[in-house]
Parts: sequence; C-alpha cells; structure tokens
Amino acid sequence: MNGFEMFSLEGKVALVTGASHGIGFAIAEGLASTGAKIVFCCSSEGSKERAMKAYAEAGIDAKGYVCDVTDENAVNAMVKDITETLGPVDILVNNAATIKRMPMHEMPLEVWNKIINTDLTAQFICAKAVLPSMMERKSGKIINLCSMMSELGRETVAAYAAAKGGLKMLTRNIASEYGAYNIQCNAIGPGYIATEQTKAIREDENGNPTPFHHFIMSKTPANRWGIAKDLMGPAIFLASSASDFVNGHILYVDGGILAYLGKQPQ
Repeated sequence: MNGFEMFSLEGKVALVTGASHGIGFAIAEGLASTGAKIVFCCSSEGSKERAMKAYAEAGIDAKGYVCDVTDENAVNAMVKDITETLGPVDILVNNAATIKRMPMHEMPLEVWNKIINTDLTAQFICAKAVLPSMMERKSGKIINLCSMMSELGRETVAAYAAAKGGLKMLTRNIASEYGAYNIQCNAIGPGYIATEQTKAIREDENGNPTPFHHFIMSKTPANRWGIAKDLMGPAIFLASSASDFVNGHILYVDGGILAYLGKQPQ
C-alpha cells in the first residue's frame, strides 16, 4: 500500500452526526473526497433539505436523516436503515453538539441536562449503536469532536466544558475497551473556528471585531481563527488506515493555543 492508498476511504460508509452545515459538513466533504459514502443526520426536516442541496452542489451523493441523537431508539433505527441500504457503518463521526453560554450559578438544570445529553450522552448512544457490527467485522473508526474545553476552563461554559471533558475520557475508554477488535477511537479538538455559530462572539452588530476576537488572536500563534476546512485533513487521517495504530488520541487542531501562554504585554 502506497502513501496515497493509506488515506483512501473508497467504499467506506461514514456517518457524520450534525453535519448539515459548519464543521460537520466540512468533515463529511473531506471524507467524501477520498471515496467515503456519506450519511449525515440533523435535527429537523428543514435542515436536512438545506443540507441535501448543499451536498448536491458540492457534488456529494449524501444520504440524510432527521434523528434526535439523544434518543437511543431513534439512533438504533437510523443505524439499522443505513446498514440495510448502504452497508454497515465503517466510520462514525460524533459531531453533533450544542452550547449555551451563561454563568453556572444562573444555569437551569434543564439547560445543563440538554447540553450533557447532546454533547456527551449522544456520543455514547451513537458509538454503542455501531460498535457491535464493528466488533463482528474487526474493523471500525470512531471520531469524536472534542474541544479546547476538553482541556481548559472558561467563564460561562460549565456544562459544555464538563461534557467535552467527559467526551475526551469516553474516547480513551472506547479505545481501551475495543482496541483489541481493531477499532480505533480518537478525537479531534477544534480550536476557535470561524463558523456561523461563532459569529456572535467574533463580531459585534456592526461587523467589527469583538474584545473576544482580539483575546483569541492574542492566544493563537497562527494569528487567525480556524476555518472548517482546517478539520478535513485530520478527519481523513483518523478515518483512514493511515491511523490504524493511533488509538485514544485527541488531535487538537487549534493553531497552537494549547502550546502557548499568549503574547507578552507591550
């Protein structure tokens, strides 16, 4: 096998959750570029229709589902249908997530529970759904989407940080428990990525950079926000045979934030 073949995903079935737009869409686009058959799920019929149009415009023949990834029965039904129509899931990318920024002492329990369920419990449910087939075939790739908040705390994101920290350890535990079946479970930890979801913290209502934007720039050696396509290469690597001896690893794609103290005062 040559170097290029190691990254081929030809014929592989890849399920990417929450991939109707943003980071999930970019990851799915990257996997499709190396041959994967793309399946995505999202939370509403409207999102699915918009995503199907975007995938078609990108030249990707994707299959979409509306699925609540916190509902185990719904996830199992989706995975069963994927298996019957396209084949068993070879690659699972647990991308679906939510965030609510507010001081922890003001956070209602129902908000906490929703974030934990979406950002951690759903990843458990989706992995659990695909693992038996992967174990039977002795082959599989699971990629979880962690975060800077898997390592660092910050004001107003207690539930998100708790979920993403838990997801880091779930990643390592899946690797530990199922590595003997030739299943690799790793994670991508995006840094601060310029998406529609982060626009409100990057720009004010007049389109000018916010103080938070300047803060992130001061902490990022790359001196820029990431873009969704920065995650394509890492996803292809972790989904392909090029990473067959990489397991339980969190690959931070952060422009160097975790390596850097920040700029010295002038």
